[in-house]
Amino acid sequence: MLKLNNLRKTFNAGTPSAHTALDGLNLRVNAGDFVTIIGSNGAGKSTLFNAIGGSFTLDRGNVTLDGKNITFMKEFRRAAFIGRLFQDPMRGTAPDMTIEENLALAYSRRHHGPLRIGVQRKDAAYFKEQLAIFDMGLENRLKTKVGTLSGGQRQAMSLLMSTIAQPKLLLLDEHTAALDPAAAEKIMDITKTIQSRDNLTTLMITHNIQAALTTGNRTIMLQNGKVILDLSGSEREKMTIPQLMELYAQHGAILDDDRMLLS
Repeated sequence: MLKLNNLRKTFNAGTPSAHTALDGLNLRVNAGDFVTIIGSNGAGKSTLFNAIGGSFTLDRGNVTLDGKNITFMKEFRRAAFIGRLFQDPMRGTAPDMTIEENLALAYSRRHHGPLRIGVQRKDAAYFKEQLAIFDMGLENRLKTKVGTLSGGQRQAMSLLMSTIAQPKLLLLDEHTAALDPAAAEKIMDITKTIQSRDNLTTLMITHNIQAALTTGNRTIMLQNGKVILDLSGSEREKMTIPQLMELYAQHGAILDDDRMLLS
């Protein structure tokens, strides 16, 4: 479903500050997979997402999604079928627009037509139905401006906006890391519910090693812009955190990320 072939990207090439962020990365993800991604700072996790999303031009390699080569497709065009959540709840929503206006913009992608703000009555009813899943009372606040919501509520909005048009691929870039524990747990639970219900092919970056081994059906670890570990099935189910760290070390990698160590 998602095929990444020999992805290479060096920033500031030819200068003393040159940094190779992706170094021949290869990855195959099946439809409906929920893949968690871990790795130290600078391992290439967010760069990988930016490559899939089209934030820059690759030096080499190609990105194929659902059988279509999208390597040179513009970022805004990919956004029509790739949903993405960021760590910052402030990203992904328009604060000066209402809840229903934000959702209407996201929902219009489903029809592959021009983005629209106007909200039809049937759409508003559907938005209320979907918001009720979050159990945050947002379904009764459709006319409320998103900028007045709490961080957890805004991230719930971003999650719904990223999935309401049923994207081919969902990218979760530490989307619960900036929330308080209660809000983070709620958003994560709802993420799992939506992913399972809609069978969304999902990649999730996390610094929580335990969550990486128990969420979804597959775990990969990046180091120096490459996939160095790929765990699934019984091997993943039996894997403990100490065993995972030992495997990491066997690849010559040193875990130097305090957030991962303390999660």
